[in-house]
Amino acid sequence: MMTTSDSGRIRLSSKCPLHGHQLSYSVLVVDSITLITGLPANLLALYTFLRKVKQRATPLDVLLLNLTISDLIFLLFLPLRINEAANMKWTMSFFLCPLSGFIYFSTIHNSTLLLTAISVERYLGVAFPIKYKLKRNPRYAVFACIIFWALSMGHCSIVYIVEYHRGSNITVKDLNRTSCYKEFTPEQLKLLLPVRFELFIVLFCIPFLICCFCYINFIIILSRLPNINPHKRFRAIGLAVVTLLVFIICFIPFNVSHVVGFVKWYSPPWRVYTVLPSTFNACLDPFVFYFSSSAVRGTFNSIVQQFLNWLDRTFGQKCKCLMFKKVALLPMRREHRVPMIQFDEK
Repeated sequence: MMTTSDSGRIRLSSKCPLHGHQLSYSVLVVDSITLITGLPANLLALYTFLRKVKQRATPLDVLLLNLTISDLIFLLFLPLRINEAANMKWTMSFFLCPLSGFIYFSTIHNSTLLLTAISVERYLGVAFPIKYKLKRNPRYAVFACIIFWALSMGHCSIVYIVEYHRGSNITVKDLNRTSCYKEFTPEQLKLLLPVRFELFIVLFCIPFLICCFCYINFIIILSRLPNINPHKRFRAIGLAVVTLLVFIICFIPFNVSHVVGFVKWYSPPWRVYTVLPSTFNACLDPFVFYFSSSAVRGTFNSIVQQFLNWLDRTFGQKCKCLMFKKVALLPMRREHRVPMIQFDEK
């Protein structure tokens, strides 16, 4: 919320939406769940993909490795948002404010590009299996990932530009440093809103349409194959469904706020709530890893099996001992009951 002082200078109101208890609680819950679930899952995926790339890299492995790295970078900076929500204001150095926003939005948009590239790779492997296998080279995936990182980081550099450009009439006293990338002056909005609309077109609409086209045709082609393994068909459908859910749940609300803000030429106050679902991207991507990579499935199944064996060794013996004691005491109880019944009959 912005107000105008008597001298004509724009000052930022202290009534930032972040100061609301409801929003702070929501950010704490969502970010904490994402950090707790997403960090170990992505670390497991990182370990698996690094081993796989060292042995024999494929374009899919390169794309999935970059998606994992993007999620881990996102998760490493997530505690800054958690700290802001816990204190209900930005209490850290202002240098970290644009840095956290830059990392946050760059990794989100980078995820959309990488998920789209994975859908294209899956589609080409099914639609043109022979031609694609002959021209399949992980170097192309590396080159594509470099472009994706540069594209997402280049667009999201607007965070730095906006934070350090507050207009010539704004003095240090007028700045509200208790919020981070939440309130903007008219001069900032002139720079920010067109870029947000461009982000909606370039880094969401185009990737989403490509992703839908690839996975719809991917499933249609697999459904027409006569002798396909049912497990392979299930994994293909699971990959398509999870990826489209990531776009719908995590990215659509956030990008809709870009369009609304551009059309009405203001930053919607409810936009802070649309950022919350995008955070879940880091804990939903491991499902993409599971359905896409046999190496991840193998590592996950091995860990689950080791955990079950540990449970059996730790608690199984105790359960067996308890069962043995119950069985051993059962005949003794029966022996005590039989003489009592005979004594009563006499």
